[in-house]
Amino acid sequence: MDSYSKTGYLKDDFRLFHITDEEENSFSYHYHDFYKILIFIRGDVTYHIEGKSFDLKPYDIVLVNAGEIHKPVINSRSAYERVILYISPEFMDSCRDKADSLNQCFVQAQASRSNVLRIELFSQSRLYQVLQELEKSFEGGAFAAALYQKALFMEFLILLNRFSMDSYSGTYIENSRCNSKILPVLDYIAEHLAEDISIDQLASCFYMSRYYLMHLFKQETGYSVASYISTKRLLRARALIQNGMSVTDACYQCGFKNYSSFSRAYKKLFHTSARGERNQS
Repeated sequence: MDSYSKTGYLKDDFRLFHITDEEENSFSYHYHDFYKILIFIRGDVTYHIEGKSFDLKPYDIVLVNAGEIHKPVINSRSAYERVILYISPEFMDSCRDKADSLNQCFVQAQASRSNVLRIELFSQSRLYQVLQELEKSFEGGAFAAALYQKALFMEFLILLNRFSMDSYSGTYIENSRCNSKILPVLDYIAEHLAEDISIDQLASCFYMSRYYLMHLFKQETGYSVASYISTKRLLRARALIQNGMSVTDACYQCGFKNYSSFSRAYKKLFHTSARGERNQS
C-alpha cells in the first residue's frame, strides 16, 4: 500500500519561504494540513495535484487546499525558484466578515477544477509589490514587525482574491494533462467517503474493469485506490475532530466500520492518537 507523508509543520498563523533548488530534485506525493500558496518564479516544472497536472509559467500562482495530495515534477536541470506561503486554517477562518472570506480563491479554484491562477502582468501589479514587501518584512526586527507582516499578509490575500474574481486579469488555467476518466472517480470518492467504497463498485460505476481502473488510477495520480480513500477519510476525520466532533462519531461518519482499525490508521498517519488530537482541540 502507498503511503503519503505530511510535509511542513506550521505553528504560526502564516509563514513565507523563498526557495531555489539549483540542482535537479525529486519530490514525492505529500499533503499539508494547512493552506499553501506557491508563486512560481522560474524553472521547468509540472505540478501534479489530485489527478490534475499543470505546466507552470513564471508567476503562476498555485493554490493547494489543506489535505490535497500533490507534488512538483522537475522536468530539466533548470533552477526551480518559488515563493511559498503556508496559512493555518484557524487564521484563514478568522480572516472573514459577514460578507467575505479570504479563502474564496481556494473555493473558486475547486469550482474551476484548477489549482493554478495566472495573472496578467503580475510582475507589474500591486500584488507583486506587496509580496516583495512581505518577504522583506521577515528579514529584520523593525518596530511592530509582526503587526506589519500581518497587515501586509492580509493585503496580499485581499488582492489575490480580487484577482481571482476578475476574469479579465486573473484566469484559472486548464489542466495541461488530465485523464478525463479519473476526475469523476475522484469526485465520487470525495462525495461518498462516509459510505462503503470498493474497487469493484467504482469499476462498475465508471464502466471499467477493476484491473484497468487500478492501473489507470495509479498511473494518473501516483497512488492506489485503497490508499487514497483511506488517507482522505483520515484527513476528513481529523478535521471533524479538530472542530469538536467526538472521536467515535468522526470515525463512523468518515466511513470506518471498526474503531480499532481507525485508531491504528490514525496514529500511523498523524503520529498521534485520535483521542490525543481531540484533547488538544
